Amino acid sequence: MTRRPPLVIGHRGAPGYRPEHSRSSYDLALEMGVDAVEPDIVVSRDGVLVVRHENEISGTTDVATRPAFADRRTTKTVDGEALTGWFAEDFTWDELSTLRAVERLPEIRPASATFDGQQPILRLRDVLDLVRAASLAQGREIGVVVEIKHATYFAGLGWDVAALLAAELREAGWSAGELPLVVESFESTVLARVREHGVRGSYVYLLEASGRPFDLLAAQGRAARTYPQTASPAGLDELVGRVDGISVDKRMILAPDRLGHATGPSRIPADAQERGLRVFTWTCRPENRFLVGQFRGRGGPAAFGAYEAEWALIRDAGVDGVFVDHADLGVGFFAGAEAGSGIR
Repeated sequence: MTRRPPLVIGHRGAPGYRPEHSRSSYDLALEMGVDAVEPDIVVSRDGVLVVRHENEISGTTDVATRPAFADRRTTKTVDGEALTGWFAEDFTWDELSTLRAVERLPEIRPASATFDGQQPILRLRDVLDLVRAASLAQGREIGVVVEIKHATYFAGLGWDVAALLAAELREAGWSAGELPLVVESFESTVLARVREHGVRGSYVYLLEASGRPFDLLAAQGRAARTYPQTASPAGLDELVGRVDGISVDKRMILAPDRLGHATGPSRIPADAQERGLRVFTWTCRPENRFLVGQFRGRGGPAAFGAYEAEWALIRDAGVDGVFVDHADLGVGFFAGAEAGSGIR
């Protein structure tokens, strides 16, 4: 039986070419034929779900250049880490809407940085609407993979992110299975709460290569299960019936040794799929900076290395979905002639 190609998911749109989470980043990913796009969500001071990779926004917006907001620079502890900068939850949406997106990695992606300052940041509703419009225009189903950021942290500020998300999805026509939806998070507790609100979709638990999820760490301390323990057969057994899949750091599949040579694919994808769990992985990028050591080439961190060799190991592991920054390369490599087949 021929294996179906994995879903190709535009990670924050197509940030290999445009500032992440900008309108042009999403438009480009959709034009290039991805099966889905992935917006990350944080919360504004007035409860708007804002599309940013982190709630600290100085690396992806021009907020640091705005004199009117200079006094909002502060230090906070987010998921146990002290961060200094400007935070989405300290701004209303009206204030955030005046900011403009900038390239997060200008030294790696200078061409993308030429678009700095040209586009406003987006709300989740904006992304949901533009994906629906693209689905209609292209005559195919395109999905959205919503990643919930820092749910426990925001709960400490009084925000029930699960309730906010469920309400937004209902209002936008995405909560009852109308269009393909995945909800994902590094915190399993918020996934359960969104499901309790009756949102129909797939629920995917994100796993880091090390460390513990903050929701469980906050509740259980050092007794909390680590991410690698969750990816073990015993840990996967406990996920059955609670989530529909896992999404793992690609290093958990490639299993590089101390010299940077991949020893994988690991057993994680097969172990999960044997239990009926789907397996996604993140993030497939072509630049040397992001590749396992053995696949890096000449030209410095921004140059493309032997990315296809690394991606082939991921493809051959039989994953169900891959997150990519360069949508055209991802569609071409992983989907080929079957690109744009829709989220399955």
